[in-house]
Amino acid sequence: MTGKHRENYNRNYLEYVKSREPRTKNFKNCLAAFGVGGLICCIGQFIRYMFEFAGLTGDVLAGSVSVVLIFIGCLLTGLGVYDRIGRYAGAGSIVPITGFANSVASPAIEFKTEGWIYGMAAKMFTVAGAIIVFGVFSGVAVGLIYYFV
Repeated sequence: MTGKHRENYNRNYLEYVKSREPRTKNFKNCLAAFGVGGLICCIGQFIRYMFEFAGLTGDVLAGSVSVVLIFIGCLLTGLGVYDRIGRYAGAGSIVPITGFANSVASPAIEFKTEGWIYGMAAKMFTVAGAIIVFGVFSGVAVGLIYYFV
């Protein structure tokens, strides 16, 4: 095959591949991610208002809302609901605190059959472990800089 024929063959093949590949649904995906992420945040804000109405303030309020959202994320992961939300919403389901709870609970549930220690406890931080280590390291570094400056 000569160079000119090969070039035509490659161009025809690339045109064929482009005609067969599915169209992306970027707008729909972005809208779903924005809507679900916003809904999760609105639920968190509603929980915050309820706790404020109950009389909680400051750090106790912030901690209580975080604990409830983490519990809801883990519960929905355990029931298999959060996976369906993630398939629909994509990144919109992983940005809020419930997504972090899902990333910790999912491996723990998946490897539960390997036992409590080597399965659930060891695999629990496979996805979120790097985030936790980086967060702790960054917090220590910023704290030391703040202390010495």
